[in-house]
Amino acid sequence: MTDLLYQTDSYLREFAAQVVAVDAAANRVALDRSAFYPGGGGQPNDRGTLSFEGMTVPVTQAKKEGDLVWHWLAGSLPAEGQAVTGSIDWERRYALMRTHSAMHVLCGVVFRDYGAQVTGGNMEPLAGRMDFEFATMHGDLVSKIETRCNQEVAADRPLRVRILPREEAFQIPDLIRTKINLLPEGIPEVRTVEIVGLDLQADGGTHVAHTGEIGQIRVADYKSKGAINKRIYIEVK
Repeated sequence: MTDLLYQTDSYLREFAAQVVAVDAAANRVALDRSAFYPGGGGQPNDRGTLSFEGMTVPVTQAKKEGDLVWHWLAGSLPAEGQAVTGSIDWERRYALMRTHSAMHVLCGVVFRDYGAQVTGGNMEPLAGRMDFEFATMHGDLVSKIETRCNQEVAADRPLRVRILPREEAFQIPDLIRTKINLLPEGIPEVRTVEIVGLDLQADGGTHVAHTGEIGQIRVADYKSKGAINKRIYIEVK
């Protein structure tokens, strides 16, 4: 099992770990603990490096499979049982943290003010899109949403992460903001991310500590993707 360090500390840039499995055919290793976000929920996986025996090798991909997080390396592999030091590509990670928190601000504002559920979403560093169950969307509405999002950023609201027993988590009203509940059946714990005073939802990704770190949210575009499905594109400045 890999201890998921990013779940409790999104700001951890470097960590010590031990190799617990080696897949030479795929040029990847699994670690006993990792700060690499392995992708999911629309957030891409982290990149960075692993250092061992005087070498520093790029980590090009990370992915969670079962209880393990696998790390694909562009170079030599450490041996099973080897001690390694992992380092996150911090500039990229922090950009994704800002973007992911911006997406939660957008989701929180739209749900609070219009009651619209999320039907999909994706992000890259400093840009993202989110689909909502809106019947109509127009420029004035989008402008209001952008203004209200930036008001929440300026309020510098704290973000709180908690890991709760599943039964306790599902007693929280409106915890699942997506149209389809994507949480796997049978998981014993649920990680929640709260923007205090605005938004609370189940989420596994990495986030900033306060909304003020996000910067400015700009709605770059919006499109109709169906009768009751509207897409909003944002950029983070």
